[in-house]
Amino acid sequence: MNEAAFDALKTYDWGVEPNVLQPLTDAVVTTHGNAAARLELEIQLAAVLKTDVPRAAKDAVCRLLKPIGTAASVPTLAALLADEKLSHMARYALELMPAPEAGEALRAALPKVGGKLKIGVISSLGVRGDAAGVAPLQALLADGDPAIARAAAYALGAIGSPEANAALAAAKASPATRAAMADASLACAEELLATDRKPAAKATYQRLLGGKPSKLVEQAAARGVKACEGR
Repeated sequence: MNEAAFDALKTYDWGVEPNVLQPLTDAVVTTHGNAAARLELEIQLAAVLKTDVPRAAKDAVCRLLKPIGTAASVPTLAALLADEKLSHMARYALELMPAPEAGEALRAALPKVGGKLKIGVISSLGVRGDAAGVAPLQALLADGDPAIARAAAYALGAIGSPEANAALAAAKASPATRAAMADASLACAEELLATDRKPAAKATYQRLLGGKPSKLVEQAAARGVKACEGR
């Protein structure tokens, strides 16, 4: 049955009845708990991405790889990160993959892509909470493209670690990035408070209050200071 579904991928396109791929979706479910069978399925799916099947078929494969992907499929997905049409779906498969190789692939892609693709990779590092991504993201806070700098700030806020917080504190905000960096610092402070790092959280809230923040950030930071003080 899987063989017929893999054959269907060769001509699968938008508008084609999606049920023809249902056996592959079923295989993702039925291989749960069977590492060997799931790895075999993963390898077969990743191989499809190296062929000239339609884009819709490759999108479908990336969706199928998301819940089962391991280090085995990372190189194939990583090769798509610079592809204008497929980068988004490759990131979709990689960004929550538990294999550390997935994070390595995203970090390695940063200097190889630009514009929207770079912003997407940055965002995926934030989704992953990628601790090793703090240093390259910190460097991007000073990028000449404000959209990239803002994306780096938001990703650091999503990571929310003390190191991410320190990276934001050390960066010089421009008028175009000030709001994003304030929001990201606030996110870090909230994470620090939630993980009982009250001194660091309070220092971040106070830093925000001293930087002429927006009204909303000011209100949130003031509440944060009170929470750190047990008030």
